[in-house]
Amino acid sequence: MKIGIVCYPTFGGSGVVATELGIELSNKGHEIHFITYSQPVRLDALSKNLHYHEVNVPDYPLFKYEPYELALSSKLYDVISKYKIDVLHVHYAIPHAYAAYMAKKILDENGFNIPIITTLHGTDITLVGNHPFYKPAVTFSINKSDIVTCVSNSLRDDTREFFGIKRDIEVIPNFIDIDKYDKKHHLCERNMIAEGEEKIIVHVSNFRPLKRIIDVIKIFDKISQKINSKLIMVGDGPDKKKAKDFLRKNDLKNKVIFLGKTNEVDEILCSSDLFLLPSEKESFGLAALEAMALKVPVISSNVGGLKELNINGNSGYTSDVGDIDSMSNNAIEILSNENLKKKFKTQAFENAKKYDIKKVIPLYEDVYKKAISKS
Repeated sequence: MKIGIVCYPTFGGSGVVATELGIELSNKGHEIHFITYSQPVRLDALSKNLHYHEVNVPDYPLFKYEPYELALSSKLYDVISKYKIDVLHVHYAIPHAYAAYMAKKILDENGFNIPIITTLHGTDITLVGNHPFYKPAVTFSINKSDIVTCVSNSLRDDTREFFGIKRDIEVIPNFIDIDKYDKKHHLCERNMIAEGEEKIIVHVSNFRPLKRIIDVIKIFDKISQKINSKLIMVGDGPDKKKAKDFLRKNDLKNKVIFLGKTNEVDEILCSSDLFLLPSEKESFGLAALEAMALKVPVISSNVGGLKELNINGNSGYTSDVGDIDSMSNNAIEILSNENLKKKFKTQAFENAKKYDIKKVIPLYEDVYKKAISKS
């Protein structure tokens, strides 16, 4: 099949999943065309089956803001027409499914029908929650897609409730290449980060308010009062300054290291004892899955897709949002009991295997075939 993929080309979970999906599909012989405003960060090498098409937004003085949706629609029309794309897979309703529908209508006028698959990752709902005037456009984009998928049962239910949508939404979870992580287990070097018996606790995110960065630090503060430990904060975002201010005021800055955006997340996780993700909302929790794949127990909130991914009492523990005491007590229980930690490490890896790319890719291939057969 010739498959077009539209995504955000960033470090965010949806961009990573879309890129890994395209790479794996190309390895299976499908011809993949990424259409976005810059080359996806994990798209290291192009090949005969893997192509990238840049969306250029012309600078036109009439517009106060550059019209990306218009530029994307035009580029989609050009790429689909030129390469005779069989199916278009877009990640996020806004702006991608919205632009895809406009391209579809232009193509219809020229006798070319392109089925659209839209995958929802959760930010569509967050966007509308913060800016309700987007709701008609998001609802329209979802309803006009030929097939809609989302990454968790929780997100499917929230989408139906929030937008009042009755149509079918297929759940296809995010995924990882379990073989890649399995090969790294024996390469883990704790002395890269830890000093002596010091426990390493890690948080990875985009530091947005929904990630509750201050909760991460408060949980760690309670842990460090009982257990010799260090907190590694990976990522960057709007709440980073707030976090650093909190550390200074509470005399914790010598126990917390900010690493910013790094390509060595796997090496950091591999050397850690515990992963913290106390998010207010989480449609899936890809960072938690990556930690589990590297045999790291997870302490998380019990919201959205996290409660499906991080099995309470198995791969770690889940608690209500904002319950600092529960999360810190659960963390201390794991970190102070080597047998329990070892058990959770093994079970975390076993749970991660359920989300192996080899199990998920065929689900997308079936969806593509279904969309093409219906068009």
